[in-house]
Amino acid sequence: MTQAVTTTGTSFLETLSNELASAVDRISGSVVRVEARRGNSSSGIVWSADGQILTADHAIEREDGIKVHLGDGRSLPAKLVARDPGSDLALLRVDSGDLTPAQHAPQEAIRVGSLVMAVGRPGPAGTMATIGIVSAVGGSWRTARGSQLESFVRTDATLYPGFSGGPLVDASGRIVGINSWTLSQGAGLALPVTVADRLARALSQGGVKRGFLGVGSQVVPLPQTLRDQLGGQETGLIVLSLVSGGPAENAGMIIGDVLVGLEGQQLSDADDLQSQLTPERVGKAAQLRIVRGGEVRDITVTVGQRD
Repeated sequence: MTQAVTTTGTSFLETLSNELASAVDRISGSVVRVEARRGNSSSGIVWSADGQILTADHAIEREDGIKVHLGDGRSLPAKLVARDPGSDLALLRVDSGDLTPAQHAPQEAIRVGSLVMAVGRPGPAGTMATIGIVSAVGGSWRTARGSQLESFVRTDATLYPGFSGGPLVDASGRIVGINSWTLSQGAGLALPVTVADRLARALSQGGVKRGFLGVGSQVVPLPQTLRDQLGGQETGLIVLSLVSGGPAENAGMIIGDVLVGLEGQQLSDADDLQSQLTPERVGKAAQLRIVRGGEVRDITVTVGQRD
């Protein structure tokens, strides 16, 4: 009986090991090494067969002389198409039409407890991988670079130096997310592949738009009379500074105003504000609810675009 259990257990482990190694083999041809900063390489992912490469923005220190080393041994010059520091993504293009793009995992495949691997090509030795699990799948989060992104994948898979820009993959070798040590400050947060794909499309069209009001603010408690008027909202954002000529100043906002709503959505803290300044709002008029002199009023502001 003991011998049978041991044999079965060994067979299972060997099968699992082989499956994971095969998953790395499948993704390996789509993982590249990017040379765009002195002394250190980063990883990247073939995003389309016609030459699009997605990598980490923080790894791009120079915009000329970028080289991409493919899994098949070729080294190609790359052009920077666009970059988005907020999501730590950059899109490169190489002159090749025969690349092998990585396969994306569907959103429903990203489940807590699933085995995942962080894969990178940080040096000439080739592909490297570490293993972990998906420990959380969450909603809106503020990145270490100050941007608000709509979702995240948390994992305990280790990111070695040079893994940023490489994929987080499932046990079938499909991309679950994009790894970035800088974005999460080592907290094991990856950008989900669905979010990365949307941002990659925006980058291919010239860049990612991010809304901008031009205010410096701080959370303040609201007095009970205002809480009653605002449906129980307890805090708002007091304006401490205004960008000269910015959207908020142009709309007539003054220092001391308290922001409490935007287009019908409560603004209780800075995360609420950032989550409402979506790309779709850039260049459009929006109704901003403020408190001035103890009175609630609405003003119209045209949302700008953050540089």
